[in-house]
Formats: sequence, C-alpha cells, structure tokens
Amino acid sequence: MENKKYLNDLNEIREMMSRSSRFISLSGLAGVFAGIYAIIGAVVAKILLSSYGSFYGEAYNSLNVDVKDPDLRINLIIIAICVLVLAIATAIVLTTRKAKKNNQKIWDSTSKRLLINFFAPLSAGGLFCLVLLQNDLIGLIAPAMLLFYGLALIHASKYTFGDLRSLGYANVLLGLIATQFIGDGLYFWALGFGIFHIIYGIVMYNKYERKQA
Repeated sequence: MENKKYLNDLNEIREMMSRSSRFISLSGLAGVFAGIYAIIGAVVAKILLSSYGSFYGEAYNSLNVDVKDPDLRINLIIIAICVLVLAIATAIVLTTRKAKKNNQKIWDSTSKRLLINFFAPLSAGGLFCLVLLQNDLIGLIAPAMLLFYGLALIHASKYTFGDLRSLGYANVLLGLIATQFIGDGLYFWALGFGIFHIIYGIVMYNKYERKQA
C-alpha cells in the first residue's frame, strides 16, 4: 500500500510539473478541422488555376501569362488567408473550451512561450514565401511552406504535447520531397496541411481527449 501511494504521489508531482512547463490544452479536433479547411482550400485553388488555364507545373523558372495574372495571385493569397484564419479561429474556440473544461488557464507564460516559438520560424517562412512570389518562383512556395511550418511545429513542441514534433518532422520531410516534384506542390500542400493534420488530430483526440468527452 505504501509503495502504491508513493507511486501515485510521484505521478501527481510529474503531472503538476508537466502542466507548469507545457501547454496541454491543445485540441485534437482543431487539427482535424484545420486539415479539412486545407483540403477545401487546395480544391478551390486547383479549380481556380484550371479556370485561368494555367499549369502549376510550369511555374518554377518561368510562368505563363495566366499564372502571372495579378488577380489570380490575389485570389490564391485570399484562399490561403481564409484557410489560415479559419484554422486559427477554430483552434482558439476548441482549445479555450478544452481549457475551461479542465479548469486550466488559456493564457499564461507557457502558452506565450508556445506561441512565440511557433510563430517566430513561421513568420520567417511567410516572408520567405513572399520573396519567392516576388521573384516568380511559385513552384517553391508550397515546399517552403511545408518546411517552415514543420520547423515551427518542432520548435514549439517542447512547450506542449511531444506528439506535435512527429507532425513537424513529417512536414519537413514532405517539404524536402516536394522540392523534387516542382509543379505538384499543391498536392503536397494538401497532403501536409490536410491529410497529415486530420490523422494527427484524430490520434491526439483518441489519445488525450476521448476519455474526457
């Protein structure tokens, strides 16, 4: 009995230390919704590109007139922003709900460190993608987005669930592979931001949230 009580005390101490150093209110369902938004965005982007008669595979060193169309670029940027805003808004709502349910703070020093470590490499990646767009290297934008997003996840994973690191490495690897298939970046983008997110979200939900539901 004494040994069992001792082990229980150790587990409670370990859990308290984990909560103080890691943000554990991230919702797995937020990952599922983010993946769905990404897939919808990729489909809309594909339809848009087809309607302009452009071929993404030609967009590495040289672009045809349709791809260079400023309206097309603006529309593609709007699609990307919509996907990002929807994913962030859903993550905030679901994460806040989970935190309240578990009587945890949504905004503290740990969540601040998480956001700083996540958005630092992500912001650098966003600026780099704008430079690629400026120089008409559109074929490298999708691989770059996957690479920097993966690095952001890896960098931020030490302040939340370690499982996030696996998603980060998967996106980095996918981004590197995508650099060898210029012209198919939209499909890799849908796989990394869409399918990978849905799988990750389902795994996280079953692992950490299903029992609490």
